Amino acid sequence: MTLIKSISGIRGTIGGEVNNNLTPLDAVKFAAAYGMWLKEKSSKTKLTVVIGRDARISGSMIGDLVAKTLIGLGINVKDLGLSTTPTVEIAVVLENADGGIIITASHNPKQWNALKLLNNKGEFINASEGTKILNIAENEDFIFAEVDDLGTHNKIEGYIEKHINEVLKLDIIDINAIQEAKFKVVIDAVNSTGGIALPLLLNKLGVECIELYCEPNGHFPHNPEPLKEHLTEISKLVVNQKADLGFVVDPDVDRLAIVCEDGSMFGEEYTLVACADYVLGKLNGGNTVSNLSSSRALKDITLKHRGVYSSSAVGEVNVVHEMKKSNAIIGGEGNGGIIYPGSHYGRDSLVGVVLFLSHLAHKNISCKALKNNYPNYFMSKQKIELTPDINIDAVLKKMEIKYQNESVNTVDGVKIDFEKEWVHLRKSNTEPIIRIYTESFSLDNANLLAEKIIEEVKTLI
Repeated sequence: MTLIKSISGIRGTIGGEVNNNLTPLDAVKFAAAYGMWLKEKSSKTKLTVVIGRDARISGSMIGDLVAKTLIGLGINVKDLGLSTTPTVEIAVVLENADGGIIITASHNPKQWNALKLLNNKGEFINASEGTKILNIAENEDFIFAEVDDLGTHNKIEGYIEKHINEVLKLDIIDINAIQEAKFKVVIDAVNSTGGIALPLLLNKLGVECIELYCEPNGHFPHNPEPLKEHLTEISKLVVNQKADLGFVVDPDVDRLAIVCEDGSMFGEEYTLVACADYVLGKLNGGNTVSNLSSSRALKDITLKHRGVYSSSAVGEVNVVHEMKKSNAIIGGEGNGGIIYPGSHYGRDSLVGVVLFLSHLAHKNISCKALKNNYPNYFMSKQKIELTPDINIDAVLKKMEIKYQNESVNTVDGVKIDFEKEWVHLRKSNTEPIIRIYTESFSLDNANLLAEKIIEEVKTLI
């Protein structure tokens, strides 16, 4: 069992020993550290924090612990209950709150949970802020409020629908075109809060919705990460129901995967590519951003629309930073994470759904035909397990020198761009491993490149 403390929050498995798992004491300590950080950097006499949770089994317990801890610090809590990550992000802004905490372990299995931390803009905290919170937690520098200064606990219902209404206000989308297309869609919400959000959104769009695993009870029927190997049931159901496509979200609804009408995967890397193609077309070009481990296809599409593509280090907060820096009109990550600043600076599957359906309606072609319009790249994702005594940074530096005559990016590990393919090597933040991502014009070539790089790294070690 595991407890992982990082700059963006704390995540771990439920039960077990304090400091080794996500126990009630660990949840309280980290919530208290976050609350103290907010109080230290604010001149306000009374702060407000929005909290929400996905449907996993431990969510109610962890959510109550977080809420009561913040109240004990004298902070008012606005509790959305069952929610999505992007819903909480939007609520922080709409409620003029000072921060937010999302109780979710995202795509991790049901035994995991986490506290994800937001600033007053509804965006994930940055590295320096995360470090300060970790230090407060480590030193237990907590001062709780006296009885007359305790915070309040206000439970707010219906915020997912409020989020949906905000999404439907976006000028970029074409609701009429979606309604006229009369789409038939299968959805898999892995028995979490996407089971509340997606049917409600699709109903408002006039889309026929066939629900698979949409009861938000936290009992995930399959591995909740929306990858091809976990989505065999929805792939079959799309074909059997003669649906136009399928949508799959992870438990906190910030990753969107798409299934074509023939049951094949549209590809998690291509969710962002298709949405960006639509946005760039509607706005007559613009800049885009994805992380270094995302497909080259986004760059190709951006250049086609006469825009500028930039890459960032892996991690949503890094993508957002680069998007602001380059004034990007859309960005995200190749795991199905769409960030559209016209809505907010956070990955949002609901925004992804309306952008994709608008695009498909305008093109008036099948989902499979749309995928075939895009550059056909294939990715391989591998890793090398190392002993803790090996200096991973030194290994990556040697690879940088070895390939210094190629196009090399060292923002996050080492990315080497060749003419028709690339490889990205980066160390894990939580394990003694090197992650190796490759992309090429065929899966065989992507695997061959990965194998070649793995052998070179082992030789250097």
